[in-house]
Amino acid sequence: MPEGNHFSGRRALITGGAKRLGRETARLLAGRGVHLAIHYNTSRAPAEELCRELGAAGVRAVPLSGDLGKPREVETLFQEAWASMDGLDFLVNNASIFPPDRLDEMELTHLLENLRVNAWAPFLLTRAFWRRLRGTQERGAVVNLLDTRLVGGDLAHASYHLSKAMLKELTTLTALEFAPELQVNGVAPGAVLPPENEEDAYLEKLTAELPLERRGYPGDITEATVYLLGTSFVTGQIIFVDGGRHLRLGGST
Repeated sequence: MPEGNHFSGRRALITGGAKRLGRETARLLAGRGVHLAIHYNTSRAPAEELCRELGAAGVRAVPLSGDLGKPREVETLFQEAWASMDGLDFLVNNASIFPPDRLDEMELTHLLENLRVNAWAPFLLTRAFWRRLRGTQERGAVVNLLDTRLVGGDLAHASYHLSKAMLKELTTLTALEFAPELQVNGVAPGAVLPPENEEDAYLEKLTAELPLERRGYPGDITEATVYLLGTSFVTGQIIFVDGGRHLRLGGST
């Protein structure tokens, strides 16, 4: 990462920024002086609370609503983020849906729902970002949040897995097509937060299968994300932040 406060005064849009990894990414960026557009769909109160917290810390933070499953709302979201921030330097495609379904029960409607939110919306936002920068000397950075189970598969969440596989390919393609204006990279997290209906003990039982034999934390993911936003000579890369899980192949149950 460049020396000095490379981030101060920069502007970012984080999808799904009101909760969990999105919120922690927002806090880390705000701590480095980045102004933030915090996207939410149904989490209005947490988004507004987070923006008040970040505002008190000395940065500009605005909550913006939008259903990422609706392309027109995705386009509006980008326009509002650009206008409210007076431009953007960073885009973090963090939001996703994670419904369970297996191949024997998967329907086209399930797959399309996952594709719209988890892959198509990030692509639309990335393309809109590039179109704003095209023909200028301005440069931007995009980080897509992926999943460690890109390697080995996720049999219990088939539609989700296929949508993240598409986003992985889009990370590579957009890194090529939208250069030099955009750097596009990905972070593939392992289990650093339990599902919303589980306790931390859920994660502890997973550590035995990891080469590092210890659990990770949200900060591990956010630090990798911020590294990719701040570096000037990396694009088309995916960092697996998963304790080495991806090194051991095999589908999940």
